[in-house]
Amino acid sequence: MRPRSYCVVGGGISGLTAAYRLRAAAGEDATITLFEPADRLGGILRTERVGGRPMDLGAEAFVLRRPEMPALLAELGLSGRRLSTTGARPLIYSRGDLHPLPAGTVVGIPSSAASVAGLVDEATVARIDAEPARPLEWRPGGDPAVAELVGDRFGEQVVARSVDPLLSGVYAGSAATIGLRAAAPGVAAALDGGAASLTDAVRRALPPNAGGPVFGALDGGYQTLIDELVERGRVRWVRAAVERLEPGWELHDDTGARWHADAVVLAVPAPRLARLVREVAPRSSAAAGRIASASSAVVALAVPAGTPFPQCSGVLVATGEPLRAKAITLSSRKWGSRGDTQQLRLSFGRFGDDVAKSTSDDELLAWALGDLATVFGVAVGPVDARVQRWIDAMPQYGPGHADLVAELRAGLPPALAVAGSYLDGIGVPACVGAAGRAAEALNAEVAR
Repeated sequence: MRPRSYCVVGGGISGLTAAYRLRAAAGEDATITLFEPADRLGGILRTERVGGRPMDLGAEAFVLRRPEMPALLAELGLSGRRLSTTGARPLIYSRGDLHPLPAGTVVGIPSSAASVAGLVDEATVARIDAEPARPLEWRPGGDPAVAELVGDRFGEQVVARSVDPLLSGVYAGSAATIGLRAAAPGVAAALDGGAASLTDAVRRALPPNAGGPVFGALDGGYQTLIDELVERGRVRWVRAAVERLEPGWELHDDTGARWHADAVVLAVPAPRLARLVREVAPRSSAAAGRIASASSAVVALAVPAGTPFPQCSGVLVATGEPLRAKAITLSSRKWGSRGDTQQLRLSFGRFGDDVAKSTSDDELLAWALGDLATVFGVAVGPVDARVQRWIDAMPQYGPGHADLVAELRAGLPPALAVAGSYLDGIGVPACVGAAGRAAEALNAEVAR
């Protein structure tokens, strides 16, 4: 039997994980060609040196309660490089002041009035207290926008001050653009299961308090993981973009070269996928074309070690505040301080705006310093700074997203699979899981 040949389009975490899984299953004789036109692999996992030390300027952390990342790190011999948070908690900036992040919530949706007391006014507290007595109209399987349900049950202050700050940080979106089943699947499942009220559903969905850290990161940044996946996958990296697919599979890149493969993984953003498969999978193309994306920008700073920031991991910003940033991460407080500088990063850009595309580096840096002065009352003198833009990199998991993804996958022809942050979750663990499933499916098809 001749050796198998695979093409992977896209060199981010999804494409690299798919290539690694394909190599592990297909063996040394398989040919795995990876197409990525950028000058580096990793996609939105990007580690740079800021203040002389590595710092992630894209995705920063992964959720530990999901199994994909701990399992992958163990396979790669990287478990010893895993970092845990210091235990410092984030704050919320609302009405010109800093507030503790509400406890007893699921993505900011409260399980009781006590969860958000002090963050919202007394009328809203009373409304939450009375919520269980109000009839709840819920259609099993429904997927409203988070703002629609939470605003109706608890009022707009809960949306703006508790829910929006968390969803803006994760999706660069808002409670108005993200569906409940994507943002809080446990809450939706509890409502499907007969929860009598929204507060009851949130209580049922609260994760168990295991007492350990929620998030993990990697010593040396995500580049540590990228380097290991590249080495283990042993791909032939073609620095070109694939422009057309033909059944067979034949791939045409932007240099005019043609490539053949037994199977293909498309690990590219949804808008690019929609264009690539328009002729070979029109149903999938139509579904992918309905997935919207947001852009964001990160300003990473190194500042003197003695800069007097509070003992918190960062700040999430409520909707409607006179700040430019949507979030501030005090990285050295979150992961532990090293050396003679502190690292921090500020995130800008939300779904529907063009901040990341149209604002200059100098202006973003000025906004960052201004917001730090407003939030912390500190005049910051950067030792080093980096600006990184992520254009159309944040898929929006709108109402009905799971059905859209099911439609997309159902329209794919044999020996063609997809991976990416727009499928099963925007975080790194979800991307790792989707890439593994894509590789497993292709190996099964090619082996027939």
